Amino acid sequence: MYNLMTLIWEIVLDVAQGYCLQFFYGNFFERRKYMGRFHGLCVVISYTVLKLVVSSILPAEHDMFIDLAGLLWNLGLLTVLAFVFYLAENALTIFLVIIFRAVSEICFCIAYTFLQVELKVYDLLFWGSGNGYIDSDWTSIRSIENIGVVLVFFYTVFFACILYLSLRKIVQSFQEKDHVVHRTELLFLLMPGLAGLLICTLLRMIMITVEDGMQEILYDRYPLMLLLVPAIAVLCLLAIIYGVSLSQDMIRLNRERNSRAILEKQIDDMQEHIAEMERVYSGIRSMKHDMKNTLSVIMQLAVGEDKAQKPELQNYLSELNRSFDRLEFRFQTGNTVVDTLLNMKYHEIARTVPDLQMQADKLLFPGNLLIQGYDICVILGNALDNAMEACEKQKAQDPKAQTFIRLSAFLKGRMFFIEVENSFDGKIIRRKDEEFPQTDKADKKMHGLGLTNIKNTAEKYHGAVDWSVNNKVFTLSVMMKNESGGETA
Repeated sequence: MYNLMTLIWEIVLDVAQGYCLQFFYGNFFERRKYMGRFHGLCVVISYTVLKLVVSSILPAEHDMFIDLAGLLWNLGLLTVLAFVFYLAENALTIFLVIIFRAVSEICFCIAYTFLQVELKVYDLLFWGSGNGYIDSDWTSIRSIENIGVVLVFFYTVFFACILYLSLRKIVQSFQEKDHVVHRTELLFLLMPGLAGLLICTLLRMIMITVEDGMQEILYDRYPLMLLLVPAIAVLCLLAIIYGVSLSQDMIRLNRERNSRAILEKQIDDMQEHIAEMERVYSGIRSMKHDMKNTLSVIMQLAVGEDKAQKPELQNYLSELNRSFDRLEFRFQTGNTVVDTLLNMKYHEIARTVPDLQMQADKLLFPGNLLIQGYDICVILGNALDNAMEACEKQKAQDPKAQTFIRLSAFLKGRMFFIEVENSFDGKIIRRKDEEFPQTDKADKKMHGLGLTNIKNTAEKYHGAVDWSVNNKVFTLSVMMKNESGGETA
């Protein structure tokens, strides 16, 4: 009966760990397709069977080398399951294997201590019954076996609950799952887990000692360990959880710094380009005006002399006049800098998507606008870059697709609104914890910062950014307070 209960208890524990394992891995790795909808069940069964196999192979008695062999076997088993059932990555796999094993050992120490406390309470009740302090019928109604089953049940439930909740907290804290883990980051993440794993392995080794042929539990010799062991285990568990959380905060902080550095560089470049573009295009407009007048006079003189005998001159002058007409700005919003930016972006996209419809009739800037020109250019420049990239991608996938970019702006009260609509292929990559869609480019550090830069610029003017998708139309809305008090982010 005892051996059967021990086997059932071991199976239940392994099943609980297997369930937690597939939950843990499934939140980091993409599943392999050949298992279908039974993927999680296959992971649980494989883990349970392999654990039972190794338990039957390793000797039952506790020994330092046996415990180390069991630890290495478990680490190897977790690694194999990661690569067999998931599209695992090397660095992330090392982290998940070590952390899962460490959390399991820590939860075992906490739950085992909880079981010893239960046994102490049971011994106290039994002592009270034997000395007449408690009704003696208590011991006759509940046999030792039944009480043992109840204690083991509570131990198993307690262990499974704290293991699942701990792993779930780690999953929630590890938000940057697409971030490539580098060696230094990996060492930082592994240190708390390795420390907790080694401490709990050491406790397991010394937990049961043999003196004069009798087994003695460490808690019986040192009752204070009932407080110290769970305290140490909880500290190790918190170190793992907060270590993960701290690493994610550092990743987000570095990304924010990179984003701000890029934004500041954009602003500096934009300010230089604005001054240069205004000077150049002002000169072009003046020269174009003078040359068109000169051409008109020359054409009249040529006609006046002998129109029939000089057709080549007439054709040449007409073509030259058309060339000057092409120097006209395609977009005229009332803001010279924005006009220059729109024309530059349009000619840039026209090389790859010549039939793109770019509409800016509703992009109007009032005369009392206080928002600085280069901030508007940062917003429009990043928005247009994203929209142009989406249109190029859509056109590459479907050459017959109707691509367009529509821009509008208006002042309502003290709030200034900019809206950019563009067609796209309808595919959005977004994680539930992220505010904006993710870029599909491999280098996520250098790409995907456009919307973040727009948000940072809008926040300078106490504004906000919103986006929406309707069928295959992406709409970006930017709201800013019309004031000149914004400072460079």
